[in-house]
Amino acid sequence: MRIARKGTWDIIGSTVCVLVLDKLQLKSERQKMSYMYRHFTALQQISRRTIASSARRQVDNKVRQKQKLFQEDNGMPIHLKGGAKDALLYRATMGLTILGSAYVVYELLSAASPKKK
Repeated sequence: MRIARKGTWDIIGSTVCVLVLDKLQLKSERQKMSYMYRHFTALQQISRRTIASSARRQVDNKVRQKQKLFQEDNGMPIHLKGGAKDALLYRATMGLTILGSAYVVYELLSAASPKKK
């Protein structure tokens, strides 16, 4: 059985679109479907192995370390115990909260004042 590697797309039956190889010299439609099914299942197995093998590395559980860090009584505010990233996040949150509150008050005052005609 000699198979060329160039292919064209063709519709088999009326359900799926599969790659039919040019010069595929198989005797029956059943042999063609069997050939394509074998290649399809091989491709499935390769893709499963690739996905499954990439998730095997072990990830350390850092919850206990973080609990110890945040629960120790050292007089430091909780928003500073996480480091520089947490301090920056806290400041950005507070800044946006103050700006948002000021904007709400401005809009309420402008809505409450009568419009000049």
